[in-house]
Amino acid sequence: MLPTPASPLRFSRLLLTGAAGYLGRELRPRLKAYCEVLRLSDRHDLGNAAEGEELQITSLENKDQVTTLLQGVSAVVHMGGVSTEQPWDPILAGNIVGMVNLYEAARLKGVQRIVFASSNHVTGFYRQDEVVNTRMPPKPDGFYGLSKAFGEDLAQLYWDRWGIETVSLRIGSSFTEPKDRRMLATYLSYDDLERLVVAALTAPIVGHSIIYGMSDNQTTWWDNTHAKHIGFRPLDSSDGFRPAVEARQQTIDKNDPAAIYQGGAFVKATPHG
Repeated sequence: MLPTPASPLRFSRLLLTGAAGYLGRELRPRLKAYCEVLRLSDRHDLGNAAEGEELQITSLENKDQVTTLLQGVSAVVHMGGVSTEQPWDPILAGNIVGMVNLYEAARLKGVQRIVFASSNHVTGFYRQDEVVNTRMPPKPDGFYGLSKAFGEDLAQLYWDRWGIETVSLRIGSSFTEPKDRRMLATYLSYDDLERLVVAALTAPIVGHSIIYGMSDNQTTWWDNTHAKHIGFRPLDSSDGFRPAVEARQQTIDKNDPAAIYQGGAFVKATPHG
């Protein structure tokens, strides 16, 4: 965790969905520094509540549960839903129906800021020899990326029509360290993830903004010029991991779609079994 909080601003009650997921588990102890009460939700077990935590088991596709979940919430960090390429039915339930339920609940309960965990897989079918900015058309690399593109469009609708602000985070590869050469470009450290989420929560005016979630990597395919107003300043980098990664992966098959397109292995993952 960061030695000092990334912002002095604090929310009365902050909601973190998907709190049992791998990034949700990482954010859970970090976000407590930015709120009086941290409400945590997931469809899976959340363990015991720590001081200042509220736990609620919730299925995103259950409209009534989601409406109850957003009662009294100041802002939402939405990490919930399906996070990998899957058959359509679970993606439909968690990432499409669940997103509509979340935004409808936000509208009904007066929540004005959502930080949405979108994905770099919204643009996964751009090539690795291209640099993509946040205003270029989506090229999703599967049902998962398609569902995140829908989520971004939904966020735009709720900003234009009902004034609910959203920052859509096209998160790269957030792990303790990059696992392969692709991740030298997409790496997002956990500390930079915290900085990104907090910047998205606390930027004064965001409307609906899209920003790629990446550390300050030497190699990058993504241009965040149009998201400067968010105030995200990554302080980590994949560069220190480069020698070890390149020693492990000395060659790349340039005919492999995973090496051609930015989505990596997701461009080959089949949702059909």
